[in-house]
Amino acid sequence: MIIKKIIGIDLGTDTTQVYLKGTGIILNEPSIVAFNNRTNRVVAVGSDAKKMLSRTPSHVTALRPMVNGVIGDFDMAKEMVQRFLKSNTIPWSWFTETVISVPTNLTEVERKSVEDLLREVGVSKVHLIERLVAAALGSGLDINQPTAHLVVDIGAGTTDMAIISMNGIVVSKRLKIAGDYLNHEIVKGVKEELKLHIGEPTAEEIKIAVGEAIPQSERLDLMIRGRDAVSGLPREAVIRDTQVRYWLTKPLKQVIETLKELIDVTPPELVGDVYKNGIYLSGGGSMLRGIEQLFEKEIGVKVHLVDEPLLCVVRGTGLITENMEQYKNILDTFSNSKVVL
Repeated sequence: MIIKKIIGIDLGTDTTQVYLKGTGIILNEPSIVAFNNRTNRVVAVGSDAKKMLSRTPSHVTALRPMVNGVIGDFDMAKEMVQRFLKSNTIPWSWFTETVISVPTNLTEVERKSVEDLLREVGVSKVHLIERLVAAALGSGLDINQPTAHLVVDIGAGTTDMAIISMNGIVVSKRLKIAGDYLNHEIVKGVKEELKLHIGEPTAEEIKIAVGEAIPQSERLDLMIRGRDAVSGLPREAVIRDTQVRYWLTKPLKQVIETLKELIDVTPPELVGDVYKNGIYLSGGGSMLRGIEQLFEKEIGVKVHLVDEPLLCVVRGTGLITENMEQYKNILDTFSNSKVVL
């Protein structure tokens, strides 16, 4: 038992990660809750709940309480976070201070709901940090200098992008085209082209195994199984990389157009910095094959995929927990008096 612990949390649409000061990342679990509708009880969270996704009986629902980066179901999110924080990997303490990442451009009420959730699960003090600032810190960028960095975080629920300079966000944009949206496009493409019904877990498998943004040197294919749209019986089919690339063309184009709009409203001096420093990609969606080359081709700027893109946000919150005094000026601590309803 310890008196006080300081933790950093990345409460993402797809994954929840926790960093403990002095130790490192100690929890990395899917942001999923399995709920029994008959008993009104949560039966599983995290990895155990993910195994039930699209495979549960009618009285059990496996769901994501986080939707597009924000709390979609407060009670389920509270139960999930409470169980995560009580896991064996996280030591018990009398006092818990937390740095948690939140998406850019949240309303005051949405930010307040994050603080309320953490307070209700026993956190004593809550600091909020914008997700892209945390991603920049976790990527090793020196955002304290008067030079601009363009960071694009492609998560599961949203794609966030911003120009960061002098420890703050100058301009930013957010759109709901990200990993989950790409999965839905794959589900739709398989149904329309191959006349096969598949679930989201299979679509995720397809995206990881054969998904690509532009043609690659290696040709890939994958055998999948699903339900025939005509007969209703089980059937196998082969998915090729060319098919997946075609299905993902439109959403990726929308991300690029939004990125161009962001650059268009950026002050000219900072655009020069972006040209010099390049674009930094983070988040699970940035691991799609060829996405850096696609962005470079369309934007005309060098694109860097950060080290361990899935972990850069929680690493950023962890860096703050290790140096609270140094970063206190970029943290937002919200209290009841600040909320305007």
